[in-house]
Amino acid sequence: MKASVLPPWDGKTVPSGQQCKLHGGNGATPPIKVTGLPAGTRWIVIEFNDKSYSPLSTNGGHGKIGFPASGTTATLPSVPGMTAKLPGGAVVVAKARSSGRYASPGYLPPCSGGKGNRYSADVKALDANSKVLEKVTISIGRY
Repeated sequence: MKASVLPPWDGKTVPSGQQCKLHGGNGATPPIKVTGLPAGTRWIVIEFNDKSYSPLSTNGGHGKIGFPASGTTATLPSVPGMTAKLPGGAVVVAKARSSGRYASPGYLPPCSGGKGNRYSADVKALDANSKVLEKVTISIGRY
């Protein structure tokens, strides 16, 4: 299984405007293309992490978003941050673990204030029983 972010994301730098509202943005998840999905995949769950900030660096610290899937390839659309209401069958699997002014009921866009934090996403293919069939980690960029 392979995954990659799609434009305007390049995996190196978080695009302008895709940061959190506290830092002047209105961020959404990057669109992601996944190929080579294992047989039996029913969901793709993306766990967003800030690798530079330990409390939110693993297990979806910036939120976990699920997308229904079938077949061997999926193009996951961008969905808005800071909300639990998502379009196109996407669901919040777990809200971001941030708190206070940084709290989000879903995905928390990059919110380091431009300090160069490194953001990543764990892309997991799950079967109908939520068993992880395969996992890859991709960079979504620095902010």
